[in-house]
Amino acid sequence: MQQIEILGVFIGKAEDIGGGLSCVQRKQRLQHRLWLWPQGLGQDEQGDARFHGGLERAVHHYPAEHYDYWRALYPQRAWALPEFGENLSSRGLCEEQVCIGDIFRWGDALLQVSQPRSPCYRLKRLQADADLPQIAQDSGRCGWFYRVLKPGFASAELPFQLVQRSYPGLSVAQALHHFYHFPMERAGLQQLQGCLALSARWREIVAQRLKTGRLEDWSARLSGQPLEGAQVSEERRYA
Repeated sequence: MQQIEILGVFIGKAEDIGGGLSCVQRKQRLQHRLWLWPQGLGQDEQGDARFHGGLERAVHHYPAEHYDYWRALYPQRAWALPEFGENLSSRGLCEEQVCIGDIFRWGDALLQVSQPRSPCYRLKRLQADADLPQIAQDSGRCGWFYRVLKPGFASAELPFQLVQRSYPGLSVAQALHHFYHFPMERAGLQQLQGCLALSARWREIVAQRLKTGRLEDWSARLSGQPLEGAQVSEERRYA
């Protein structure tokens, strides 16, 4: 694995955007160190705590390399960090080089890769493009989440190093391939199910697919309908 360069650390505050919804419009770059809790970085907030954040989605890491793709696809836009709501931006680490269950040391803190990010309709709100969540999902440029195994101070200046790999055959890219690109292929689903480091939510969805032979509805997550203003019963559609 090549050297990992941390380009920025970001946190945000949720704001009311109308219609009973809140959203973190733009996370702000940290200029100082901040305590990394099991729940995330300092006072970082989520737009909807039902579907974002939590112990298994405490930190979102998004590769800065992907911005070249987005700039080429949408040259009329001024893409700048952190357009994808990431907490952590880096160079030298993409979905193909990171595996589910990988443990990274960041200063004194320890983080473990828990799942890929599931692109959602809030991306289209931030970028005013209805197709962006689907394009991100199809391209595999989703980033990933960490759970925090050991709290500690975090900053862009602290080293970020891989210290343990338990599932070398299941990269984040491969997990996205199994979960989204070939979502009913049993061999891929069984590999996901057998990865104990994968988040409980993803493993629950995988188990349901294997049991029923049916794919859950992704429309609420990708389009925001009927999720906007919906009740908790919609949670099962959202990963």
